[in-house]
Amino acid sequence: MAKALLGYVGGSDPRVLAEMRRLQQRVQDLESELVRMQAENDALSAAARRDSVFEDIDVTPAEPALT
Repeated sequence: MAKALLGYVGGSDPRVLAEMRRLQQRVQDLESELVRMQAENDALSAAARRDSVFEDIDVTPAEPALT
């Protein structure tokens, strides 16, 4: 009886297992892509800080406005 119930409830349907494996692989791929993009973003941010156009501009601090 238990085997019949297990089969009825869903058990281990090969299609469900295949879909689960496919989704797990997709999650791993997306996590890898996220790590790669974060590293690329960090590198671009560091490069932007080094090559800032505004570093050469001499700006005096603003004076407070009279009220």
